[in-house]
Amino acid sequence: MGGAEGVEGGESGAARAGASMDGLRQAGDELADATVAALFERGEVAQFNTLMRYVSTVGAPLPDGLPEVAREYLEATRTPPAWVDWSEMERARLFFIDNNVHISTALSFASMPACYLVPHVAKLLATTHALDYPSKRMAETGQFTVYLMRPDAFEAGSRFIPAAQKVRLLHAAIRHHLTSDDHWDAGAHGTPICQEDMIGGQMFFSLLVLDSLHRLGIHMSAQGAEAYYYAWRVVGAMLGVDQAAVPGTLDEARRFLDLYMVRHMGPSEEGAHLTRQLIDLYEEVVPGTLFDPVVAALIRYLIGDTCADWLDVPRTRWDTVIKAAPRLLGVLETIEDRSPLGAWALDRLGHLTTVFELSSLTRGRVMHYAIPDALKPDYGISGATPPTGRWTPPPVTEF
Repeated sequence: MGGAEGVEGGESGAARAGASMDGLRQAGDELADATVAALFERGEVAQFNTLMRYVSTVGAPLPDGLPEVAREYLEATRTPPAWVDWSEMERARLFFIDNNVHISTALSFASMPACYLVPHVAKLLATTHALDYPSKRMAETGQFTVYLMRPDAFEAGSRFIPAAQKVRLLHAAIRHHLTSDDHWDAGAHGTPICQEDMIGGQMFFSLLVLDSLHRLGIHMSAQGAEAYYYAWRVVGAMLGVDQAAVPGTLDEARRFLDLYMVRHMGPSEEGAHLTRQLIDLYEEVVPGTLFDPVVAALIRYLIGDTCADWLDVPRTRWDTVIKAAPRLLGVLETIEDRSPLGAWALDRLGHLTTVFELSSLTRGRVMHYAIPDALKPDYGISGATPPTGRWTPPPVTEF
């Protein structure tokens, strides 16, 4: 998968890098962990649930009776990092608009299966009963990304910052629950949702998405790819990831991701079960049954045969057909680049596809997350990633 296949031998460099990553395996998120511990130890679990349920937009009134420790947490996390480059974030937003359907595909069929390839992450999902709610998990991932890419993501009334605050608290609650009740072997698996795993997840949702778009033959400018990676660095900072340990460039990200994959990826019963749920979920979304095998074929194409076999992804008659996807998408991109009307039509198709995917994953229930009309205020947005300076993935790391 991506940079995993073909990584070979040599222990010295990998051992040194691995030693530096070992410290990240025991580290959590001090601020969120302290907040959750204070709430739970005071018996204020109900207030924690109220906070998670009702705080949904920036500037919204806080629930009555909210403990001071929770208010302090919300105040400390209500703004993005001071170092954010807003011009780079705008480039990332335009990159997302231009490639939203492709990014959604990569998140669903490469990034999520990659998470399942890490046995201790799959085990954590099983332990926290997340195995039972695959559609909710997938919808939340897509919705979170949509929130991030709104033009008002960091302004009053936005949903992104409260979503990030809640995800951070949820991670802390999981760490508190698993470590307090002895449901987790920290010696074998590290701290639940540790810094290393959070950075690994950040790589799955950024670099691995870019790898998948490249594999699909999607044109990306170097500037657009770097901006998309930068946006996920901002996300990581807001989710409590130690930015001193996060790769600053795509080349550094490749080295981190390759080492993380070599250290942790492998087969597991929980990973195979999660993948089967993912496949079943999207087969329900695909109309009829003729094209159901496309789901498994696309996962296998994006993550590679070795990883697909670890996850028990079935081989289908579509495995060969799906390899023609880059040529088809290349034709569509040519239409988009040369025709303003074609660009508008394809962007609308991407918009509608994302809406359909999110609504299908929630079985038609009312959504707090929605694809905002502001994502597409005009029809000239596809020029954000001009067909020059094509991005190519960083080379595979040789340890």
